[in-house]
Amino acid sequence: MKTKTTILGAVLALLVAGTANATDAGPASCCVPTALPATTNFTDKSLYQTESKWTTDTGKRIKLGELKGKPQVVAMFFANCQYACPIIVNDMKRIEAALTADQRTNVGFTLVSFDTKRDTPAALAAYRLTHALPADNWTLLHGEPDDLLELAALLGLQFKEDANGQFAHSNVITILNAQGEIVHQQIGLNQDIKETVRILRQLAAK
Repeated sequence: MKTKTTILGAVLALLVAGTANATDAGPASCCVPTALPATTNFTDKSLYQTESKWTTDTGKRIKLGELKGKPQVVAMFFANCQYACPIIVNDMKRIEAALTADQRTNVGFTLVSFDTKRDTPAALAAYRLTHALPADNWTLLHGEPDDLLELAALLGLQFKEDANGQFAHSNVITILNAQGEIVHQQIGLNQDIKETVRILRQLAAK
């Protein structure tokens, strides 16, 4: 089993190695890079084993494991992004719109901010209102720097903040099953969503 310190060391090595190509990088799909110590009944490939705690835009403190029970469409972003992030959010909305009303009730959408300084819970709440993200199935999360590094590595993402507070980052939308395992990743912006929607429909029907 790996301690959190060991995991974060691996995370830092991964991010430093890939920073130069952060906007283009992305994993092949379907595999969690490292197993975490078991803390519940989740499998060794589940992201929900992490002990990190996050704050929602409503101020609630949660662990990722509280998202269990339904498939999740997950992306990392930051609210002040002027180019890639609005497209990522729009791609997630396209995915949501392609599902039936019944399917949408069985699928969650989660946005996790890279920006620990500016994207406070209150700022994320304002972002939700500005972008009309429904409260019943969209979750917006603020986290601590070490927890963001850990999650980014588990998702296969790379990011780096520049001197102006902007972030170069991978553009990836990840599909987790009800137990928090990566089953599909959509890499890039404005991609064809057919395969992502097909997989979500299958997961939502289970």
